[in-house]
Amino acid sequence: MNEAADGRRKQAVNPYLPSWEYIPDGEPYVFDGRVYVYGSHDYYNGHVFCLGDYVCWSAPVEDLGDWRYEGVIYPKTEDPLNKDGKMCLYAPDVTVGPDGRYYLYYVLDHVSVVSVAVCDSPAGQYKFYGYVHYEDGTRLGDREGDEPQFDPGVLTEGERTYLYTGFCGRGDKSRTGAMAAVLGRDMLTVIEDPVRVAPGCEYSEGSGFEGHEFFEASSMRKIGDTYYFIYSSVVMHELCYAVSKDPCKGFTYGGVIVSNCDLNLEEGKPATLPMAYGANNHGSIVEIGGRWYIFYHRHTNGSWYSRQGCAEEIHILPDGSIPQVEITSCGLNGGPLSDKGEYPSYIACHLFTDKPSVYVGGDEFPKIMQDGRDGDEEPGYIANMQDSATAGFKYFSCENVTGIRIKVRGYADGVFEVKTKWNGEALAAIPVQYTNVWEEYSVKVRIPDGIQAVYLTYRGGGTASLLSFELLHEG
Repeated sequence: MNEAADGRRKQAVNPYLPSWEYIPDGEPYVFDGRVYVYGSHDYYNGHVFCLGDYVCWSAPVEDLGDWRYEGVIYPKTEDPLNKDGKMCLYAPDVTVGPDGRYYLYYVLDHVSVVSVAVCDSPAGQYKFYGYVHYEDGTRLGDREGDEPQFDPGVLTEGERTYLYTGFCGRGDKSRTGAMAAVLGRDMLTVIEDPVRVAPGCEYSEGSGFEGHEFFEASSMRKIGDTYYFIYSSVVMHELCYAVSKDPCKGFTYGGVIVSNCDLNLEEGKPATLPMAYGANNHGSIVEIGGRWYIFYHRHTNGSWYSRQGCAEEIHILPDGSIPQVEITSCGLNGGPLSDKGEYPSYIACHLFTDKPSVYVGGDEFPKIMQDGRDGDEEPGYIANMQDSATAGFKYFSCENVTGIRIKVRGYADGVFEVKTKWNGEALAAIPVQYTNVWEEYSVKVRIPDGIQAVYLTYRGGGTASLLSFELLHEG
């Protein structure tokens, strides 16, 4: 399905992994011509965050639609503190040490220390290596005055590794912000004590970070001589950045890179209008084939706990700033999707009703889900589409589109309006009826030539589920 027009390269869509895979908190890196994404591991219909073992996926840099499952790279029971597997593996990060090996940093959900695993290859079997500690052997996080360790991000330069950690909720003055410590050549020993690099909301007055203070999800990248600190802010749905010429001090707030509900972005809509159901966010930036991308995650199943990785191309301006980008269905594709072929509905980047909501959850809202249980390789679809529910798909390169076909099921009696703008006029309406199996419906409609979005809005009674759609052409 959905091969590129030249018939060779697969198209890339969001989410970039299969619809039955739930890998949030993605840290992307390019090693030896492949993009590797390291993240935590949610379950479909999971009851908390990060229930699974660490797994890895990779893709060739020249074909970002061709992702390969690398398997389990680190089981949760590998950590000596978690032999019974009762603790979850929270968001990890990976760096290449001065010895050329790959080091995996992570925190378990019930202890406040940083664990480290090591491997000779990017996606092999990582083995437990040790805990980050001070020179006297005290673990980072255990010493009096240490802030709790959470969401480690790592950057190695020469024989020094910079470790960034932190979590800062509202009302908690015991946590001051994102902290940076410097590790020595052994990748474990703290050789420079932690210092604050970005403030939490309780310590942000006069900092320039107000309204976008550090919450969690530390990640560091270096571009030229500038360090980019990527993090999730106190509003949770956005990934922000701060910049400095020094990895441990002098960071100034830069802006928002992406919001997983498109809030505060004016792209043919009011900036304050959310276009999807957001919640926490975590990711980072990476250069692939001369282009820069932001990796982030979205929420599915009407829940906080079944998150999927997405990515968008970003543009770093000559002054080093990164404008906020919109969320799309074609993030890693390098351009709009083809207008040929059948597309699954789960690639919807916009999902909303006439009742705006920034955050996920609620029985009246549509949701992306799947049949079966976690691990069942069942295709995703949009369920619970009640009156006014809208699914938006961006973008397609359209030429001579004369119709559209959809696959729908559910106890619904109404129509799907076809639009090219979220609030545009209905170009056509597709009647649908009660059915407990997937049924095809089609209508003639003229989509203007050029790069277009497709929006499908349900109007009527009952509740519909949308599996897929296909743009049609005469002949």
